[in-house]
Amino acid sequence: MKTMKKLICLGLAALMLLSAAACARDEKPEEPGTQQTDGQQPADDKKTDGDKNMGNEDKSKYRVGSQVSDAYVDPSTIDTVPEDQIKAKGYEYDYDSLTYELVWSDEFDYEGRPDDTKWDYDTGASGWGNHELQYYTRGDNAEVKDGLLTITARKEKKEGAEYTSTRLISKGKGDWLYGKFEIRAKLPYGKGTWPAIWMLPTDWNYGGWPNSGEIDIMEHVGYDQDVVHYSIHTLSYYHSIGTQKTATSKVKGASEDFHVYGLEWLPDKMIFTVDGEKTFTYEPTKYKSTPTWKEWPFDKRFHLLLNIAVGGDWGGQRGVDEDIWPQTMEVDYVRVYQSPEITAITQ
Repeated sequence: MKTMKKLICLGLAALMLLSAAACARDEKPEEPGTQQTDGQQPADDKKTDGDKNMGNEDKSKYRVGSQVSDAYVDPSTIDTVPEDQIKAKGYEYDYDSLTYELVWSDEFDYEGRPDDTKWDYDTGASGWGNHELQYYTRGDNAEVKDGLLTITARKEKKEGAEYTSTRLISKGKGDWLYGKFEIRAKLPYGKGTWPAIWMLPTDWNYGGWPNSGEIDIMEHVGYDQDVVHYSIHTLSYYHSIGTQKTATSKVKGASEDFHVYGLEWLPDKMIFTVDGEKTFTYEPTKYKSTPTWKEWPFDKRFHLLLNIAVGGDWGGQRGVDEDIWPQTMEVDYVRVYQSPEITAITQ
Protein backbone atom coordinates (compact mmCIF):
# COMPACT_ATOMS: atom_id res chain seq x y z
CA MET A 1 0.00 0.00 0.00
CA LYS A 2 2.78 2.39 0.90
CA THR A 3 4.55 1.61 -2.34
CA MET A 4 1.42 2.43 -4.33
CA LYS A 5 1.04 5.84 -2.62
CA LYS A 6 4.66 6.71 -3.42
CA LEU A 7 4.13 5.88 -7.10
CA ILE A 8 1.01 8.04 -7.29
CA CYS A 9 2.83 11.02 -5.71
CA LEU A 10 5.78 10.67 -8.07
CA GLY A 11 3.42 10.52 -11.02
CA LEU A 12 1.62 13.72 -10.00
CA ALA A 13 4.93 15.55 -9.52
CA ALA A 14 6.07 14.52 -13.00
CA LEU A 15 2.83 15.81 -14.56
CA MET A 16 3.29 19.21 -12.83
CA LEU A 17 6.84 19.55 -14.16
CA LEU A 18 5.74 18.70 -17.70
CA SER A 19 2.92 21.26 -17.51
CA ALA A 20 5.28 24.05 -16.31
CA ALA A 21 7.73 23.32 -19.14
CA ALA A 22 4.95 23.54 -21.73
CA CYS A 23 3.83 26.94 -20.41
CA ALA A 24 7.39 28.24 -20.56
CA ARG A 25 7.70 27.20 -24.23
CA ASP A 26 4.43 28.98 -25.10
CA GLU A 27 5.57 32.30 -23.58
CA LYS A 28 7.50 34.44 -26.06
CA PRO A 29 10.01 37.05 -24.87
CA GLU A 30 8.86 40.66 -25.36
CA GLU A 31 10.37 42.26 -28.44
CA PRO A 32 12.43 45.39 -27.90
CA GLY A 33 10.40 48.60 -28.21
CA THR A 34 7.01 46.93 -27.56
CA GLN A 35 4.89 45.87 -24.61
CA GLN A 36 2.28 43.20 -24.27
CA THR A 37 -1.04 44.63 -23.10
CA ASP A 38 -4.03 42.36 -23.92
CA GLY A 39 -1.85 39.42 -24.79
CA GLN A 40 -1.57 40.02 -28.54
CA GLN A 41 -1.32 43.69 -29.49
CA PRO A 42 1.86 45.71 -28.92
CA ALA A 43 1.63 48.73 -26.63
CA ASP A 44 1.79 51.23 -29.53
CA ASP A 45 -1.65 50.01 -30.61
CA LYS A 46 -3.00 50.66 -27.11
CA LYS A 47 -1.68 54.15 -26.39
CA THR A 48 -3.08 56.01 -23.40
CA ASP A 49 -4.13 59.66 -23.58
CA GLY A 50 -0.84 60.51 -21.88
CA ASP A 51 1.08 58.70 -24.61
CA LYS A 52 -0.79 60.57 -27.34
CA ASN A 53 -0.05 63.91 -25.69
CA MET A 54 3.64 63.12 -25.84
CA GLY A 55 3.65 63.42 -29.65
CA ASN A 56 4.95 61.01 -32.22
CA GLU A 57 8.36 60.51 -30.66
CA ASP A 58 9.02 56.91 -29.65
CA LYS A 59 9.08 57.03 -25.87
CA SER A 60 9.45 53.28 -25.36
CA LYS A 61 12.91 53.69 -23.92
CA TYR A 62 11.34 55.59 -21.00
CA ARG A 63 8.80 52.87 -20.22
CA VAL A 64 8.80 51.25 -16.84
CA GLY A 65 6.68 48.16 -16.30
CA SER A 66 3.48 48.48 -18.30
CA GLN A 67 3.30 52.29 -18.65
CA VAL A 68 5.33 55.45 -19.13
CA SER A 69 6.86 56.67 -15.88
CA ASP A 70 5.09 59.65 -14.31
CA ALA A 71 8.54 61.10 -13.69
CA TYR A 72 9.25 61.45 -17.40
CA VAL A 73 9.57 65.04 -18.59
CA ASP A 74 9.90 65.75 -22.27
CA PRO A 75 13.09 67.83 -22.55
CA SER A 76 11.53 69.93 -25.30
CA THR A 77 8.92 71.24 -22.84
CA ILE A 78 11.40 72.57 -20.26
CA ASP A 79 11.70 76.37 -20.17
CA THR A 80 15.29 77.51 -20.19
CA VAL A 81 16.34 80.80 -18.62
CA PRO A 82 18.54 82.96 -20.86
CA GLU A 83 21.95 83.37 -19.30
CA ASP A 84 21.65 87.16 -19.12
CA GLN A 85 18.49 86.81 -17.00
CA ILE A 86 19.98 84.55 -14.34
CA LYS A 87 20.65 86.38 -11.07
CA ALA A 88 22.79 85.71 -8.00
CA LYS A 89 25.05 83.15 -9.69
CA GLY A 90 28.57 83.10 -11.08
CA TYR A 91 30.23 85.37 -8.54
CA GLU A 92 33.57 84.15 -7.26
CA TYR A 93 35.03 85.63 -4.10
CA ASP A 94 36.61 84.51 -0.85
CA TYR A 95 34.05 85.45 1.78
CA ASP A 96 36.49 85.15 4.68
CA SER A 97 38.91 87.54 2.99
CA LEU A 98 36.44 90.34 2.25
CA THR A 99 37.35 93.77 3.62
CA TYR A 100 34.98 96.68 4.20
CA GLU A 101 35.35 100.45 4.18
CA LEU A 102 32.99 102.96 5.77
CA VAL A 103 31.24 104.89 2.96
CA TRP A 104 28.32 106.62 4.74
CA SER A 105 27.26 107.17 8.33
CA ASP A 106 25.28 109.29 10.74
CA GLU A 107 26.65 109.26 14.29
CA PHE A 108 24.01 111.80 15.46
CA ASP A 109 26.70 113.87 17.14
CA TYR A 110 24.78 117.12 16.67
CA GLU A 111 21.47 118.58 17.83
CA GLY A 112 18.23 119.50 16.13
CA ARG A 113 16.48 117.90 13.16
CA PRO A 114 18.15 114.95 11.38
CA ASP A 115 20.89 116.01 8.96
CA ASP A 116 19.09 117.07 5.76
CA THR A 117 22.12 116.19 3.65
CA LYS A 118 21.56 112.55 4.65
CA TRP A 119 17.86 112.20 5.39
CA ASP A 120 14.50 113.04 3.88
CA TYR A 121 10.93 112.10 4.84
CA ASP A 122 7.95 110.15 3.61
CA THR A 123 4.88 112.04 4.77
CA GLY A 124 1.13 111.59 4.96
CA ALA A 125 -1.61 109.35 6.34
CA SER A 126 -2.45 107.03 3.48
CA GLY A 127 -2.38 103.85 5.56
CA TRP A 128 0.80 102.93 3.69
CA GLY A 129 -0.69 99.78 2.21
CA ASN A 130 -1.18 98.20 5.63
CA HIS A 131 -4.09 100.23 7.14
CA GLU A 132 -1.68 101.97 9.50
CA LEU A 133 -3.09 104.65 11.82
CA GLN A 134 -0.33 107.28 11.91
CA TYR A 135 0.34 110.46 10.00
CA TYR A 136 4.02 110.74 9.09
CA THR A 137 5.23 114.29 9.66
CA ARG A 138 8.13 116.11 8.04
CA GLY A 139 10.48 115.96 10.99
CA ASP A 140 8.10 117.08 13.75
CA ASN A 141 8.49 113.65 15.35
CA ALA A 142 12.25 113.30 14.92
CA GLU A 143 14.96 114.94 17.03
CA VAL A 144 18.71 114.55 17.44
CA LYS A 145 20.00 115.21 20.95
CA ASP A 146 22.63 113.83 23.32
CA GLY A 147 24.14 111.69 20.59
CA LEU A 148 20.89 109.95 19.67
CA LEU A 149 18.23 110.16 17.00
CA THR A 150 14.80 109.83 18.60
CA ILE A 151 11.72 109.03 16.52
CA THR A 152 8.56 109.57 18.56
CA ALA A 153 5.09 108.19 17.88
CA ARG A 154 2.38 110.23 19.62
CA LYS A 155 -1.34 109.87 20.17
CA GLU A 156 -2.50 113.11 18.55
CA LYS A 157 -4.83 113.95 15.71
CA LYS A 158 -3.49 115.18 12.40
CA GLU A 159 -5.31 115.37 9.08
CA GLY A 160 -7.73 112.58 9.94
CA ALA A 161 -5.19 110.32 11.63
CA GLU A 162 -5.24 109.51 15.36
CA TYR A 163 -1.46 109.26 15.72
CA THR A 164 1.68 110.95 14.41
CA SER A 165 5.15 109.58 13.77
CA THR A 166 8.13 109.98 11.41
CA ARG A 167 9.45 107.90 8.54
CA LEU A 168 13.03 108.87 7.73
CA ILE A 169 14.45 107.87 4.35
CA SER A 170 17.93 108.18 2.85
CA LYS A 171 16.62 108.09 -0.74
CA GLY A 172 18.61 110.34 -3.06
CA LYS A 173 21.11 111.02 -0.27
CA GLY A 174 22.21 107.51 0.55
CA ASP A 175 21.62 104.80 -2.06
CA TRP A 176 23.71 101.65 -2.32
CA LEU A 177 24.21 98.46 -4.27
CA TYR A 178 25.67 95.80 -1.92
CA GLY A 179 27.31 96.55 1.37
CA LYS A 180 27.23 96.03 5.11
CA PHE A 181 24.70 98.00 7.16
CA GLU A 182 24.74 98.44 10.93
CA ILE A 183 22.11 100.30 12.92
CA ARG A 184 22.33 100.45 16.73
CA ALA A 185 18.86 101.03 18.12
CA LYS A 186 16.51 100.66 21.10
CA LEU A 187 12.92 99.82 20.18
CA PRO A 188 9.51 101.01 21.43
CA TYR A 189 7.18 98.64 23.28
CA GLY A 190 3.48 97.96 23.71
CA LYS A 191 0.55 96.77 21.62
CA GLY A 192 0.17 98.75 18.44
CA THR A 193 3.83 99.73 17.99
CA TRP A 194 5.51 98.55 14.78
CA PRO A 195 9.07 99.89 14.40
CA ALA A 196 11.14 99.00 11.36
CA ILE A 197 14.66 99.38 10.01
CA TRP A 198 14.43 98.44 6.37
CA MET A 199 15.30 99.11 2.74
CA LEU A 200 13.39 99.83 -0.47
CA PRO A 201 14.52 100.12 -4.10
CA THR A 202 15.53 103.60 -5.19
CA ASP A 203 14.70 103.22 -8.87
CA TRP A 204 12.03 100.44 -8.92
CA ASN A 205 13.63 98.92 -12.04
CA TYR A 206 11.50 95.78 -11.97
CA GLY A 207 8.19 97.51 -11.27
CA GLY A 208 6.11 98.31 -8.21
CA TRP A 209 6.04 96.39 -4.96
CA PRO A 210 6.89 93.55 -4.52
CA ASN A 211 8.55 93.18 -7.95
CA SER A 212 11.54 95.37 -7.16
CA GLY A 213 12.03 93.94 -3.68
CA GLU A 214 12.06 94.89 -0.01
CA ILE A 215 14.64 94.13 2.68
CA ASP A 216 13.55 94.15 6.33
CA ILE A 217 16.63 94.39 8.52
CA MET A 218 14.51 94.62 11.67
CA GLU A 219 10.78 94.55 12.37
CA HIS A 220 9.15 94.26 15.78
CA VAL A 221 5.47 94.20 16.73
CA GLY A 222 4.68 95.28 20.27
CA TYR A 223 2.23 92.50 21.05
CA ASP A 224 5.08 89.98 20.65
CA GLN A 225 7.73 91.63 22.77
CA ASP A 226 11.41 90.93 22.06
CA VAL A 227 10.71 88.80 18.95
CA VAL A 228 12.51 90.44 16.03
CA HIS A 229 11.75 89.59 12.40
CA TYR A 230 14.12 89.60 9.40
CA SER A 231 12.62 89.22 5.91
CA ILE A 232 12.94 89.74 2.19
CA HIS A 233 10.10 90.26 -0.27
CA THR A 234 10.17 89.66 -4.04
CA LEU A 235 7.64 88.79 -6.73
CA SER A 236 8.09 85.08 -5.98
CA TYR A 237 8.39 85.46 -2.21
CA TYR A 238 6.18 87.93 -0.34
CA HIS A 239 3.84 87.93 2.62
CA SER A 240 0.55 88.52 0.77
CA ILE A 241 0.84 85.06 -0.81
CA GLY A 242 2.56 83.52 2.21
CA THR A 243 5.88 82.77 0.53
CA GLN A 244 8.15 85.45 1.99
CA LYS A 245 11.53 84.28 3.22
CA THR A 246 11.84 85.26 6.84
CA ALA A 247 13.20 84.36 10.26
CA THR A 248 12.79 85.50 13.84
CA SER A 249 14.96 85.56 16.91
CA LYS A 250 14.48 86.45 20.54
CA VAL A 251 16.33 89.66 21.38
CA LYS A 252 16.23 90.02 25.14
CA GLY A 253 15.64 93.60 26.22
CA ALA A 254 14.93 94.90 22.72
CA SER A 255 13.09 97.88 24.24
CA GLU A 256 15.37 98.38 27.26
CA ASP A 257 18.80 98.09 25.67
CA PHE A 258 20.54 99.05 22.44
CA HIS A 259 21.28 96.30 19.92
CA VAL A 260 23.06 96.38 16.57
CA TYR A 261 20.83 95.22 13.71
CA GLY A 262 22.90 94.32 10.68
CA LEU A 263 22.71 93.27 7.05
CA GLU A 264 25.51 92.03 4.82
CA TRP A 265 24.23 92.31 1.26
CA LEU A 266 26.34 90.38 -1.26
CA PRO A 267 25.69 89.79 -4.98
CA ASP A 268 24.41 86.27 -4.32
CA LYS A 269 23.01 86.28 -0.78
CA MET A 270 22.02 88.36 2.24
CA ILE A 271 23.10 87.73 5.82
CA PHE A 272 21.10 89.27 8.69
CA THR A 273 22.62 89.72 12.13
CA VAL A 274 21.91 91.00 15.65
CA ASP A 275 24.91 92.10 17.70
CA GLY A 276 27.15 90.36 15.19
CA GLU A 277 25.37 86.99 15.40
CA LYS A 278 23.80 85.55 12.24
CA THR A 279 20.02 85.23 12.45
CA PHE A 280 18.96 84.63 8.85
CA THR A 281 20.55 84.05 5.44
CA TYR A 282 18.67 84.46 2.19
CA GLU A 283 20.38 82.65 -0.68
CA PRO A 284 18.04 82.38 -3.70
CA THR A 285 19.80 79.39 -5.26
CA LYS A 286 18.67 77.33 -2.28
CA TYR A 287 15.10 77.78 -3.48
CA LYS A 288 15.57 77.86 -7.25
CA SER A 289 18.47 76.57 -9.33
CA THR A 290 18.33 79.46 -11.81
CA PRO A 291 16.99 82.55 -10.00
CA THR A 292 15.78 85.53 -12.01
CA TRP A 293 14.74 89.01 -10.89
CA LYS A 294 11.57 87.40 -9.53
CA GLU A 295 13.67 85.81 -6.77
CA TRP A 296 16.57 88.28 -6.73
CA PRO A 297 15.72 91.88 -7.66
CA PHE A 298 18.56 92.86 -5.36
CA ASP A 299 21.05 93.83 -8.07
CA LYS A 300 19.86 97.46 -8.06
CA ARG A 301 20.24 100.40 -5.68
CA PHE A 302 18.33 100.49 -2.39
CA HIS A 303 17.99 103.09 0.38
CA LEU A 304 17.33 102.99 4.13
CA LEU A 305 14.15 103.72 6.06
CA LEU A 306 13.67 104.21 9.82
CA ASN A 307 10.16 104.55 11.25
CA ILE A 308 7.56 103.67 13.85
CA ALA A 309 4.17 102.67 12.44
CA VAL A 310 1.07 102.50 14.62
CA GLY A 311 -1.45 99.69 14.31
CA GLY A 312 -1.97 98.31 10.82
CA ASP A 313 -2.63 94.84 9.51
CA TRP A 314 0.27 93.36 11.47
CA GLY A 315 1.19 95.88 14.14
CA GLY A 316 -2.44 96.26 15.18
CA GLN A 317 -3.39 92.62 14.81
CA ARG A 318 -4.14 92.40 18.54
CA GLY A 319 -5.31 95.95 18.98
CA VAL A 320 -3.64 99.20 19.98
CA ASP A 321 -3.05 100.06 23.62
CA GLU A 322 -4.18 103.68 23.94
CA ASP A 323 -2.39 104.20 27.26
CA ILE A 324 1.26 103.67 26.25
CA TRP A 325 1.92 106.80 24.19
CA PRO A 326 4.26 108.44 23.37
CA GLN A 327 6.62 105.70 22.26
CA THR A 328 10.14 106.15 20.91
CA MET A 329 12.78 104.41 18.83
CA GLU A 330 16.26 105.66 19.70
CA VAL A 331 19.11 105.23 17.23
CA ASP A 332 22.74 105.58 18.28
CA TYR A 333 24.25 105.35 14.81
CA VAL A 334 23.71 104.24 11.22
CA ARG A 335 26.79 102.98 9.38
CA VAL A 336 27.21 101.71 5.82
CA TYR A 337 30.29 99.87 4.57
CA GLN A 338 31.21 98.54 1.16
CA SER A 339 33.77 95.94 0.10
CA PRO A 340 36.36 96.80 -2.57
CA GLU A 341 36.53 93.11 -3.48
CA ILE A 342 32.78 92.95 -4.16
CA THR A 343 32.84 96.26 -6.03
CA ALA A 344 35.60 94.90 -8.27
CA ILE A 345 33.60 91.87 -9.40
CA THR A 346 30.25 93.64 -9.83
CA GLN A 347 31.19 96.78 -11.76
